[in-house]
Amino acid sequence: MNTRVTIHEVLKTIIKPKNVKVDEPLSNHTFTKTGGKADFLVFPETNKEVQDVYQYAMQQQISITIIGFGSNLIIRDGGIRGIVMSLKKLNSIQIKGTKIITQSGAAISDVSKFALSQSQTGLEFACGIPGSVGGAVHMNAGAYGGEIKDVIKECVVINKNSDLITLNKEQIGLSYRKSHVAEQGHIILEVIFELNPGVYEEIHAKMDDFTLQRQRKQPLEYPSCGSVFKRPLGHFAGKLIQESGLQGKQIGGAQVSTRHAGFIVNIDKATATDYIKLIQHIQNTVKSKLGVELETEVKVIGEDLK
Repeated sequence: MNTRVTIHEVLKTIIKPKNVKVDEPLSNHTFTKTGGKADFLVFPETNKEVQDVYQYAMQQQISITIIGFGSNLIIRDGGIRGIVMSLKKLNSIQIKGTKIITQSGAAISDVSKFALSQSQTGLEFACGIPGSVGGAVHMNAGAYGGEIKDVIKECVVINKNSDLITLNKEQIGLSYRKSHVAEQGHIILEVIFELNPGVYEEIHAKMDDFTLQRQRKQPLEYPSCGSVFKRPLGHFAGKLIQESGLQGKQIGGAQVSTRHAGFIVNIDKATATDYIKLIQHIQNTVKSKLGVELETEVKVIGEDLK
């Protein structure tokens, strides 16, 4: 019988007890600073621990949810039942020739900086992306004309059968803010990027320029989940929101940023419900006024507050 006590005790035999949290507020683990509690939140430190927790959850039919940094995520105020597994402690970064081999819990911005330190070019665009490597691959993250699909070679994942398999670039299936990996529910453990030798000073200058652009345009002073909507064909989401008269619109503590209308910021103890209501209001208003459907880039998961 899967009582909370039993699940807790078993999890502490699979990974270190200090890495198992009960009823943990997920607002501590999302960039929006919103989200209800996880029944169990675990932080594996090895690929085997990830595999063992996943196998246990599958065998016992316990719901399991994988998160990275929570940078592109809204977790509803009712939280998440079952086991939530954060991969942020799997964060090693290594180099082999022009290949950078990194675990999925490393920050993609740290991988970009590591590439700079090795004078490898190709990942400059990622220097300001706030998510994990795994999250970046899941959604084919991109910025300033670059995307993960431009530099990825292969990745190691756990599939639905709990097997460790290696996928090549075609099997990963990256397109605009999508991947086969995400669609098939694979857990990314390791990613190999194929870069090119470059000139340190040129790479550094490009990263400095991207950082300056980001600081000028984005509302970095408030918690947010980054760019909320995908870019509609032939349009820019932020411009559409601005044209619809929504810049500065606020519901609860969530506000359409006055600096960049594509962002929703937490300016006053916003809840996930505030965020979701504001997202829906934006979608309805833009559709009504301009006839364009806005699709969310941010992922919304979890249960509503009862």
